[in-house]
Amino acid sequence: MQRTDRGPREIGAWLAFAVALAAAAPSAFAVDPVLHNLPVLLPEEATPGAPLLVMPQPAPARDAAGVEVREIKELGARSRADQDTVAEPEDLWQRIREGFAMPDLDNPRLNPLVARHQARYAGNPAQLKTVVERSRRYLFHIVEELERRGMPTELALLPMVESAFNPMAYSRAHASGLWQFIPSTGRNYNLEQNWWFDARRDIVASTNAALDYLSDLHEMYGDWHLALAAYNYGENGLARAIERNRARGKPTDLGSLPLPKETQNYVPQLQALKNIVAAPERFGVALDPIPNAPYFVTVALTRDIDLQVAAQLAGMPVDELISLNPGHNRPVVSTSVAPSLVLPADRAEAFLRSLAQSSEPLSSWQTYAFQNGDRLDKLALSHGISETRLRQINGIGPRHRVAPGETLLLPIGTARVPSADLPLFRLPSYASTGRTITYRVKRGDTLSTIARHHHVSVDDLRRWNDIHGVLRAGQRLTIEVRGTATADKPTRHGTPGAVKPAKTPPAAPTQVARPSSSS
Repeated sequence: MQRTDRGPREIGAWLAFAVALAAAAPSAFAVDPVLHNLPVLLPEEATPGAPLLVMPQPAPARDAAGVEVREIKELGARSRADQDTVAEPEDLWQRIREGFAMPDLDNPRLNPLVARHQARYAGNPAQLKTVVERSRRYLFHIVEELERRGMPTELALLPMVESAFNPMAYSRAHASGLWQFIPSTGRNYNLEQNWWFDARRDIVASTNAALDYLSDLHEMYGDWHLALAAYNYGENGLARAIERNRARGKPTDLGSLPLPKETQNYVPQLQALKNIVAAPERFGVALDPIPNAPYFVTVALTRDIDLQVAAQLAGMPVDELISLNPGHNRPVVSTSVAPSLVLPADRAEAFLRSLAQSSEPLSSWQTYAFQNGDRLDKLALSHGISETRLRQINGIGPRHRVAPGETLLLPIGTARVPSADLPLFRLPSYASTGRTITYRVKRGDTLSTIARHHHVSVDDLRRWNDIHGVLRAGQRLTIEVRGTATADKPTRHGTPGAVKPAKTPPAAPTQVARPSSSS
């Protein structure tokens, strides 16, 4: 990682950012009092009362070179069509209500399900409050994208059904992220999944993909309720259900189709949430206002940066930074894979100013290709890190044997690696290049014996199957067997090859160093 001084090009980029921020009215930022009550960290020499952002002067902090602002996203609430004479609502909930455009679900078979889910949500105010508080970071962006595409704003509530607005949510079907994409459908919609990054968890990329997918399904079925059912069940499964009814002379509306229980409840859950948002007082629900303004901006990077370093520069907790950048599998942002960083709108200034004044390296990690004769314990010892931490950072299970050629993250030289683990939900195991099988538990089986037999870790077995207790004879386990890759079986959120082909994936990250195990 070479150090270079700033040149005119980078200074120009900083100036462009300063101008963009200065042009944005302060009220356009979402300084959300619920999530965003941290003080902005200013340099000690800042003049009281001076503008928050000044043009950073070239500084000796050469490691900051290469971080620039190529584009500023969501610096102000974008006006909607024909908005000249209509005042923009201050509360995002009201904006969502005004954009409701789906017909209400009204079916004798489904209405009781809607009522049941309304009672469940309204009867669990603490749980609903948690989901709403998570949504505050992401809702404005989703609503903006829906309106830009002319789509109903009811769809902004769909992550409440899918993931409870938890971008780290991971299902037994291996669906991941706010919008719960399975691997195959994610790839069909250009959501890259590799050792560094899983775009299914990326807020911006997954939202674009989900709205693309929903648009395609709506075009396919001509009905939003059927499109939503296909999003849950898979378009092929829904098509088969429609054909069965059609062949028997039965209606093909959502309430008449023979669908799995989960799919039968899927659209009624969204309708229940729509009804609560439309009239919360009717259900005894209090929805705290959400500012109708951008919560985050996107900063383009040209140099790798540790997530902890970025959080320190922005003056914010690292877990808050990760909640806006949840797609990263490792503690460092690899710009060759994901060349941008999402920051709260009121933290971007502090980040760039601190970056300009920092003389510390931006990253303390380097990639290393595991070689014949290498041992994890020796690599860890020679780089001043415990083997346990090395495994944790690289997502290596206790029983996984690293093969020559596999990529590891190692500390750079004698760089000080923070001792505290990053608050990630889990660092993924090595990406499976094999197939998924179903194993039926036999009497006398244990997690250890099953894991050993299939050459996987106990941690993976627990994660894949959401195991928190003891095994039962006859229980079915999902196991990812490493080996020759095969196509995914048809499952939730589509089937392989459906709807939209994936673009050519980007090149693999460039290896920045290959230290020897004795270095």
